[in-house]
Amino acid sequence: MNSDLEDYILSHIDAEGDYLYRLYRATNIHLLRGRMASGHLQGRLLKMLVRMIRPKNILEVGTFSGYSAICMAEGLEEGGKVYTYEVNDEMEDFTRPWIEGSAVADKIEFIIGDAIVEAPKLGIEFDMAFIDGDKRTYLETYEMVLRLLRPGGFILADNTLWDGHVLEIPRSADRQTQGIEDFNDYVARDERVEKVILPLRDGLSLIRKCSSADS
Repeated sequence: MNSDLEDYILSHIDAEGDYLYRLYRATNIHLLRGRMASGHLQGRLLKMLVRMIRPKNILEVGTFSGYSAICMAEGLEEGGKVYTYEVNDEMEDFTRPWIEGSAVADKIEFIIGDAIVEAPKLGIEFDMAFIDGDKRTYLETYEMVLRLLRPGGFILADNTLWDGHVLEIPRSADRQTQGIEDFNDYVARDERVEKVILPLRDGLSLIRKCSSADS
């Protein structure tokens, strides 16, 4: 998408809000690879999808600076919760104050740890999940999430077009690229789910876990 068209879109959707604007700016100033944060367009989409799905419990794998967790929490109804995991403990000093200072802090549980290991210990059935962690472990994360997701629940997986690297021939030797390619191929064949990839930013997969009513 060219910059003029992106500017047009951003001027015709809901505003980002001052707090999120400041968080995104701080993310790009103070953190490496700041563009990994969801940003205005994807953030508004995440909030809208939460409004549409109306989940009670959301699992996020890969908190980074907290931008996406805050966006999803903004869309939650009363009593809803985002449980967000960040495996890199060096992120905590930056991210926790931003989450705790947000207007939706009471709807976010920020946890430092490996979601693949720790999330099942919560004993919670999730209605929605957002996968945006280590690309090398996307498949393991997907299987973990699918087990915890209710029938009819939704998984959002970010970066599934990986800046076009999924098209490289021969296949890339980079392990993160391989992780995304393996994940996409696996999900495409998985008859337990319905799936579609949106060409938004770096690719966003929408995946629905089939229920007994689908058979």
